[in-house]
Amino acid sequence: MNDRPKLVHAPTEGFPMQDDRLTVGGIPLDRLAARVGQTPFYAYDRKLLSRRVAELREHLPPSISLHYAMKANPMPAVVDHMAREVDGIDVASGRELRVALDAGMDPQEISFAGPGKHAGELAQAIASGVLINVESPTELKTIARLANELKAMARIAIRVNPDFELKSSGMKMGGGPKQFGIDAEQLPELLPTIAHPLVFEGFHIFSGSQNLKAEAIIEAQIKALALAVRLAAFAPGPVRMLNIGGGFGIPYFPGESRFDLAAVGVHLHALVDEAKRVLPEAELVVELGRYLVGEAGVYVSRVIDRKVSRGQVFLVTDGGLHHHLSASGNFGQVIRKNYPVAIGTRANDGEREIASVVGPLCTPLDLLADRMDLACADIGDLVVVFQSGAYGLTASPGHFLSHPPAVEVLV
Repeated sequence: MNDRPKLVHAPTEGFPMQDDRLTVGGIPLDRLAARVGQTPFYAYDRKLLSRRVAELREHLPPSISLHYAMKANPMPAVVDHMAREVDGIDVASGRELRVALDAGMDPQEISFAGPGKHAGELAQAIASGVLINVESPTELKTIARLANELKAMARIAIRVNPDFELKSSGMKMGGGPKQFGIDAEQLPELLPTIAHPLVFEGFHIFSGSQNLKAEAIIEAQIKALALAVRLAAFAPGPVRMLNIGGGFGIPYFPGESRFDLAAVGVHLHALVDEAKRVLPEAELVVELGRYLVGEAGVYVSRVIDRKVSRGQVFLVTDGGLHHHLSASGNFGQVIRKNYPVAIGTRANDGEREIASVVGPLCTPLDLLADRMDLACADIGDLVVVFQSGAYGLTASPGHFLSHPPAVEVLV
């Protein structure tokens, strides 16, 4: 038929098949499900997490500090593992700060960003000795007041809303009017006012995320350094830290190419040399979330019904958008596309069919796969959504319709 969907098999790189069963961390999927004790669940492979960090270390200059943006996946066991792999952790709430500290990360290597930090969170950060990325002039005044009340010094960096955007970014975080950071043009007047008990350490310039184009990342990094140099002329002290963000993307959909890490690595070696010349005391930080953890996780649900409606096969599972909003296409996507999906308990080279995978919720938005080429599945089979290590469970409306929660495991 002319309207037959393009057949695209889900990638299983990192999750090989063994005896017709997908494996996670070397464990066959059905055995892992029994070990977890329920479906649905998320499973993250610690070896894949470490492998991604090692790959970055291979390409990035040794002097670059690699930070994990834990909003991508704040599961405590994942954060504990990443704390031993990376140089720092970036948090976005008081609760995330507690998780990062519990993981044993040195407070000197923790930074706290977010446009709406309340006074309690700011006091937490000051008392913990972590770096606060300041998002507004009002926040700057609040930090100074709280530091005086606590009789403590407050480490700060200015989060800059740059006068440029990260081209081809899946989610733009800077450039134009934004709730994030302080507009670059406001800083020449604001920076000289920073004084005791505030300790100025540098700038955080993060312009976008989920970008697969190395040339766009390179251009943004060049502009970030140039902007930091311009602003340094107005700073109350030397720039000792420059967070140039991350934005490295991972492929989700057919036709997308892998991010060219090698090209960015070559560029960063040159950028580090330039930074040493123009900002000699600055430590350069690359902050990554999705790129570190996204491909190391899968979401697994079980088929609880199989039905055919006017010729279309529906696999109804016990999981859905309440656990994995991104895979349903309702997490900021303009046009819905299928995440990579497979039947984890059926051989890829067996009988196949076009089927849709839906959840148990009373809404047509509860769709995990729309007319995909899948192995023929039956009740009891396990459905796997790949690329699920980032922005999964905690980015989803877990209480929607009061269905049971999913669990998370690190294997």
